[in-house]
Amino acid sequence: MASSMKSFVDVAPGSQFPIQNLPFGVFRPSSGATPRPGVAIGDSVVDLSVLSDAGLFSGPLLSNSTCFSQTSLNAFMALGRPAWKEARVTLQKLLSADEPTLRDNDELRSKAIIPMSKVKMEMPAVIGDYTDFFSSKEHATNTGTIFRSKELALPANWLHVPIGYHGRASSVVISGTDIRRPRGQTAPPDGKKSPEFKPSAVLDFELEMAVFAGPGNELGTTVSVDDAPNHIFGFVIMNDWSARDIQKWEYVPLGPFLGKSFGTTISPWIVTLEALEPFICDAPVQDPPALPYLTEKKRFTYDIPLQVAISPEGESKASVICNSNFKYLYWTVCQQLAHHTSNGCNLNPGDLLASGTISGPDSGSMGSLLEQSWAGSKEIKLEHGGIRKFLKDGDKVIMTAVCQGDGFCVGFGECSGKILPALPM
Repeated sequence: MASSMKSFVDVAPGSQFPIQNLPFGVFRPSSGATPRPGVAIGDSVVDLSVLSDAGLFSGPLLSNSTCFSQTSLNAFMALGRPAWKEARVTLQKLLSADEPTLRDNDELRSKAIIPMSKVKMEMPAVIGDYTDFFSSKEHATNTGTIFRSKELALPANWLHVPIGYHGRASSVVISGTDIRRPRGQTAPPDGKKSPEFKPSAVLDFELEMAVFAGPGNELGTTVSVDDAPNHIFGFVIMNDWSARDIQKWEYVPLGPFLGKSFGTTISPWIVTLEALEPFICDAPVQDPPALPYLTEKKRFTYDIPLQVAISPEGESKASVICNSNFKYLYWTVCQQLAHHTSNGCNLNPGDLLASGTISGPDSGSMGSLLEQSWAGSKEIKLEHGGIRKFLKDGDKVIMTAVCQGDGFCVGFGECSGKILPALPM
């Protein structure tokens, strides 16, 4: 990918969406309009249905496809990596500064390229299944120390298997969707025998990233760890909202349930593996070595800087409280996907696989308030005033991820949500 590549579409310096990125999403061009696939470039959205109807996807894999006439990206995801690459090559050519096809066709250009400020982003895919992993060694160690001890922080299986659980796909929402503080059953208060049912008092965020699956595998078959990239359509930022008091009471013996299922937020733009190629880096060394089915011929991950900020209600400025990086994850996305299918479980296009909370080696890179406040024993000072241990009503949590390339940036947009008060009891 040439860092010098330029588009005829205005792209401001530092934009998250240059021609080197071209992330995919689904949008409505106006209120009441049918959702359709698009890509982001600069401050604009390219309507892929318009380009498809004009016959501009003329390659062998897309020329007869109706994937860009759908209301989700599932059909495009199902076509596989050769088709995704074909679309990307076509789009980079059509949007390049020296290509006249779209640049010099005023009518087509005005239909196909829409200001981002005028569109409404929608869920990019119909998510059939959602799985959340637990792949950060730092996060697992921190939480294990909080709830058990430093000596017993990591479960015996953690260094051998990418632990995960099946989440709730129906409550995955797009960035900008408000999140209602959940009510739930919590442990009996001191001196009492009966649990309580009340609004969560310990509401948290979890900084994560997630991948959308492309072509799946048949039930009873597996995907090898080295073939996993061909089954990964791309990445989004994810906030796995967590009610820690509900979670603490319910998670033994079967793990997370209602403490997690009330809302999960994702960013609207899916960044492809091709756009992330300049940011490939070595993954952490695994000790002990992974079992053979999880051993990668070329072990790699991505250098994706991540940031979390909180904007209290009524405040005009957000306070950054976390700077982390995707590269810290001990278990890679390829290992996660391979393990997911290792028992013959079938993935489908549009399935969502999340990383688990991404924490780094220092306190400023902890990806949850549970860790930063050490289960509420410490106060977190907001840079623009105020303190937090956990989230308050009216707080807006904003997550971003921007990779710095050679003369360009590759970003994911914003993953944000605001906490609304719990429903009346």
